[in-house]
Amino acid sequence: MNTKELASNILQEVGGESNVASLVHCATRLRFKILDINKVNMNALNELDGVITAINSAGQIQVVIGNRVSDVYMEFGSISSILSENKKSNTHNDAPEDKGNILENLVDVVSSIFTPLLGAMAASGVLKGVLSILTALGLLSHTQNEYVILSAASDSIFYFLPILLAITSSRKFGANTFVSVSIAGAMIYPTIQALYESGQDVAFFGIPVILMKYTGSVLPIILCIWVTSYLEKKLKDLFHDSIRNIVTPFLLVTIMVPLTLMCIGPVSVTVSTAVAEVFVGIYKFNPIIAGALFAAFWQIFVIFGVHWGFVTLFINDLSILGRSYLKAATGPAVFSQSGALLAVMIRTKDEKMKALAGAAFITSLFGITEPGVYGVTLKLKKPFICAVIAAGCGGAIVGYAQSSAISMGMTSLLTIPIFYGPGFTGFILGCLIAFVVSFILTLIVGFQNTATTKEQPEVSAPTNLTQNELPKVVGDKLLVADEMMSLPIKGEVIALESVDDKVFSSGAVGDGIAIIPAEGLVYAPTNGIIAHTYDSGHAIGLLSDTGAEILIHVGIDTIQLQGKYFTMHVKEGDRVVEGQLLIEFDKDSIISAGYQVVTPFVITNVATIQEPETSTLTPHAS
Repeated sequence: MNTKELASNILQEVGGESNVASLVHCATRLRFKILDINKVNMNALNELDGVITAINSAGQIQVVIGNRVSDVYMEFGSISSILSENKKSNTHNDAPEDKGNILENLVDVVSSIFTPLLGAMAASGVLKGVLSILTALGLLSHTQNEYVILSAASDSIFYFLPILLAITSSRKFGANTFVSVSIAGAMIYPTIQALYESGQDVAFFGIPVILMKYTGSVLPIILCIWVTSYLEKKLKDLFHDSIRNIVTPFLLVTIMVPLTLMCIGPVSVTVSTAVAEVFVGIYKFNPIIAGALFAAFWQIFVIFGVHWGFVTLFINDLSILGRSYLKAATGPAVFSQSGALLAVMIRTKDEKMKALAGAAFITSLFGITEPGVYGVTLKLKKPFICAVIAAGCGGAIVGYAQSSAISMGMTSLLTIPIFYGPGFTGFILGCLIAFVVSFILTLIVGFQNTATTKEQPEVSAPTNLTQNELPKVVGDKLLVADEMMSLPIKGEVIALESVDDKVFSSGAVGDGIAIIPAEGLVYAPTNGIIAHTYDSGHAIGLLSDTGAEILIHVGIDTIQLQGKYFTMHVKEGDRVVEGQLLIEFDKDSIISAGYQVVTPFVITNVATIQEPETSTLTPHAS
């Protein structure tokens, strides 16, 4: 599916353009602010080809795309007006009052404000790290013109950070962007900074002004623009349209610049400094435990999308202290997932999982872990746990070395220079140990392969069946090689070739029979393990004790009912016995909805009998 088609399908499933208040993206996710959550079809979102997963978290609908997220994001500009400034300003006022908890609101604000800046901040951080390495090696000196020019390039985004934050904050809070930039510019104006550096007393109409250093600051401008957005709304209501566009900006600049310098700025800088000192104090009290815990839980924070709550802390530490110790602890968390993914790729016998793990392994090395987490390690469970344990081990070493980051940026092979400085060797060692421990643990502990529910499995004819082993109906049983299975549904048995679905009738999925149900009950045809279920409840995969791989698919195209009329009575991994109830469905309602209820009962591979832990099932789910 191309990016434009994917964007169109996603827009449809989130309730259309009229249901989207705002849209931003991070490294792997689209983040929708929704007007009416009841219009969002989460099941359909999760079924889209090209969507890794979709979750309702931190007050947002987050659609995980992976590496193509920026391309998909841009397509929304061509198929809708969601990305236009007019759309953003109009929907800001139409959005429902956020009733989420404090954490959800914080994550929403932080992700919206900082996401657009992360790419530029990462690039500047890498350049800053490279310059530090070159000067440490004596290849470059601080007095060389080359150093001065490149240093300006690496420092500019941080020096003028209040102006950039004014832009993103104004978009988030619905304030006039150019007025916001004017206020931010006044805060870092050279004359104002010179007054601060001189240390002399400053007053504004007799009111003392406590000047602070605002270059590189974070919290002051965000709070300032938040207040500005509310004041702007009040002022607009006071004036006629003919003078509103001049008088409102004039009053905003005249009021907010002095107010920020006298009150908002000093208070927020004091709070920022206190927060930084608190976290540094906690970290330094026992850096080993702090590093281990933060690294171990980092990917869990990422799963729930709440890791954005720490971005403000990272940037605040950088602006106050010049480095961030917590940021360094995310390194082992990233590379531990890489180690687990490599182990899955090597160990698995499932070709689809091998390909998925291999692709996710490459992207994880460059800081994009979500495709690997959602598509592989978390799905298989044990590799994710191994990675969390390994991350804790690496984080303890990073904490012991008191490693730190000198800039922001996604932790990856490319951004290693941003961690250059005291503790750099410990950082490299911690990441390496996290990778190796995770790799070894995953190989030792292992995992149970499960077929993926997200992507349509490749369908291929079973190549290891012989004519004598083809399934045959004997009375009310199905003979598969040497195993007799009960029919899973009571009804009329028909040839698989007569099913109105070429994937089944051609034998591409496997060989078997089809049943026209007399009742809406599906039973286990033999003893085994539930290898696969679907949220839609229309199909189920079993692995018999003798290794036969079984697919029971209720109806044709019934996945489109999205679970309606189906009740699943078992879950993946359950042990079942012959005759146990698996699925209950409303046969008459399905027929009334316009769907056939004929049910293929297919054996996908019967010649090679494998242990349940190592065999795989490749059902057709649609």
